[in-house]
Amino acid sequence: MPYPPPPRTPSGPRRRSLLASAAGAALLVGCSAEPDSGDSGGASVTARERARAARDSQGLLERYDAVLAAHPGLSGRLRPLRAQVAAHVLAFTDGTAPTPARSSASASASTVPAGEKDALADLAGAERALADWRAKDLLGVPGELARLLASVAAAGA
Repeated sequence: MPYPPPPRTPSGPRRRSLLASAAGAALLVGCSAEPDSGDSGGASVTARERARAARDSQGLLERYDAVLAAHPGLSGRLRPLRAQVAAHVLAFTDGTAPTPARSSASASASTVPAGEKDALADLAGAERALADWRAKDLLGVPGELARLLASVAAAGA
């Protein structure tokens, strides 16, 4: 006696899968990485944090310039890193000029260690400190700025 043909399974998604997908999509529509457009508080936090990040990057850029002025022999090693910090300034300011750097950053930029090795260590320490600050700051800002801060912090680390 021959076996009966196997039952035909319908092609395509099942009804349960469609219902679960629709419910999941409805939940995701309510979620957003950015604050509502009516939330002026979120926009001002973002603007303040972007301005602060731009000032910090500008201060670091001034430190690079001070080290390069004091130790021109380091130019080959520092120019690519300085170019990245300049790109960070532009990313935080959207191409506009940032406000002046904090007084502590500009004060430390004027004092460059006499030895090249010490100057490099000082600059590396400043990069790491700024990367650490940014890693902490990104927890309190909305999505796009948090991604930018994370990227810049990773580059600085």
